[in-house]
Amino acid sequence: MRRRGWPLLLCALVPWAAVAQGAAQGDVQRGAALAASRSEGLCVLCHALPGIDARLAGNIGPDLAGVGGRLTPEQLRQRLLAPQALNPNTVMPRYGRSDGLVQVAASRHGQPLLDGQQIDDVVAYLASLK
Repeated sequence: MRRRGWPLLLCALVPWAAVAQGAAQGDVQRGAALAASRSEGLCVLCHALPGIDARLAGNIGPDLAGVGGRLTPEQLRQRLLAPQALNPNTVMPRYGRSDGLVQVAASRHGQPLLDGQQIDDVVAYLASLK
């Protein structure tokens, strides 16, 4: 069953240029380091990642092994930028968002969790997980 309002909802939540960029500009190695970082990318706090000891990875989100074979780079980017558009109950943050954040360190106030280049890098890494 196709949801008619879905593309419009996503376009309203995610700047089109951000979705259309693709992972071509991303660096897989930098993306892997960000995803595995417990202080920057934070992916490993909720997701299992290939090559990371399972005892150090979270299990709130799905295992990301093979995610690049299941989702396109555009779909991966959408999940980073607007996860609530896909699952309104998700606890996954919107990585490109900088407004409306609470309990943020003064040095990070007004900044997104990941900047545009970092998002490109994480998308490139996730897309490489086939």
